[in-house]
Amino acid sequence: MKERIDAALFRDIILCSSYALEQNRQLINELNVFPVPDGDTGTNMSLTMGAAATELSKRDFPTLSAAADCAASAMLRGARGNSGVILSLLFRGLAKKLKGCESADARLYSEAMTAGVDAAYKAVMKPAEGTILTVSRVATSSAVEFAEHGGDLELMFSCAIESAQEALADTVNLNPVLKRAGVVDAGGKGYVFILEAALAVLRGEAYVPEQQPESIPAAAVKERADFSEFDEGERNFAYCTELICGRENDRDPERMRQWLQTIGDCVVLVDDDEIIKVHVHTNTPGDVLSVALTYGPLLKVKIENMREQHSEMAGGEAPHAEPEEPEIAPAEKPYGAVAVCAGAGMAELFRELGADRIVTGGQTMNPSTEDILKEVNRTPAETVFVFPNNKNIQMAAEQCAPLTEKAVVVIPTKTVPQGISAMLMMDESASSEELRENMLEAASGVHTALVTYAARDSEYDGFEIHAGEYLALLDGALLGNYTELTGLFSALCDCAEKYSPAVISVYYGEDVTKADAEVLGSALAERFPDAELSVVNGGQPVYYYMVSIE
Repeated sequence: MKERIDAALFRDIILCSSYALEQNRQLINELNVFPVPDGDTGTNMSLTMGAAATELSKRDFPTLSAAADCAASAMLRGARGNSGVILSLLFRGLAKKLKGCESADARLYSEAMTAGVDAAYKAVMKPAEGTILTVSRVATSSAVEFAEHGGDLELMFSCAIESAQEALADTVNLNPVLKRAGVVDAGGKGYVFILEAALAVLRGEAYVPEQQPESIPAAAVKERADFSEFDEGERNFAYCTELICGRENDRDPERMRQWLQTIGDCVVLVDDDEIIKVHVHTNTPGDVLSVALTYGPLLKVKIENMREQHSEMAGGEAPHAEPEEPEIAPAEKPYGAVAVCAGAGMAELFRELGADRIVTGGQTMNPSTEDILKEVNRTPAETVFVFPNNKNIQMAAEQCAPLTEKAVVVIPTKTVPQGISAMLMMDESASSEELRENMLEAASGVHTALVTYAARDSEYDGFEIHAGEYLALLDGALLGNYTELTGLFSALCDCAEKYSPAVISVYYGEDVTKADAEVLGSALAERFPDAELSVVNGGQPVYYYMVSIE
């Protein structure tokens, strides 16, 4: 029977939770109701928890407080999507309650769980029941009730899990969308996996990495590597190259792995349904980037000169070392802008409208809070307006505010066309509040139609949807599923008619030719001859077309 959670136990809980979420990532993803390609809940929760696991695995912590702070900070910065942000807030509140504690008994830990639930509810403007919020609240209430009379942590988590599973089963009744689809909440399911991982650790059932072999003499292990013992010439390859790229076609990543082994060493390639992560030591990092681009867009890149690092570690000076970019750019103007979008055309359009920095992301690749924060800090302005352009990115953007010295104003744009219209309102002579109001008004006047494909078979709002079919959406509502585009274009025109559009902009994606896009443009021009019409190459993935109707 365990009666206290200390730093080591908490660390194992996080590591086991990360493993559980990763192992069940696809199962959680498949609970997502909407059949369009999305930044799925399982992926976002796994990446968020994984950020904490990575940091906690780097060192030992003297107190539970220190370990919880580290986990909360890593999760906050690594949070992706609404589910990831809510998960990070659950642990952020927990860490605050455990501040200064070497360890925690059942009563204190249950109180910390309550603080986490409170933090999550407060952060959500309109908390919806039948979600991860409900499951975490019910589970925590059960933990608190048990802790009032008992101190066995295993039994406390068992009670919490039982209540969480009951609450999870009830989400299908509390949330109308889930009820129509006949599934439980994906985020709630992920939270149950976390509780189950914690119980496994408390019972000693969790995987524990093998310790260093005893055959290695203690004297052979040093606290810090002595790089002066190695000759720089022993390095066959100069550049440590790491990247993450999207996976947007059927090319086999194994081909890239085999090629990497011919141009470098220390090759690690991890792929899943959405991304490919690469690590390699090579003399031709540019070639690695070029090959990665044949699989999808580059999401993150880091290239380091290992010979320069060796020189620094050995006490010498690194030749040709470039000065590091300051963490926070000095304010050169009152206002700046950071926009989230995907596609070269979209990025260029936002830059032309005055965006200082672009965060690559959107559907299927929700950027983390850290990704957005980095670009906020690089913006040379006192106040930075952030345009998430996706409802699943808004919360991650909002978490940037307490993490930077700059004033961050998030304009809750749900689509890229809304972000474009809001950006047009940028005016350095106006006050920050006036700008915000003008941007909100501009975004609210935009109706967005989207054309994409079904990522999975589904039944939604009376539509029987098959994977691969064309889907038409207007302001987030599904208009229908189609096997060919002619009927889809006609339906879009019919729905747009009720708005009497004055301005229509068609942004076509990376898988669409200009000639094909002009077919849709012609259909809209014929139906709305008085509207100002433009057809623009957005180059965006996932969506064949984004149509702005104003």
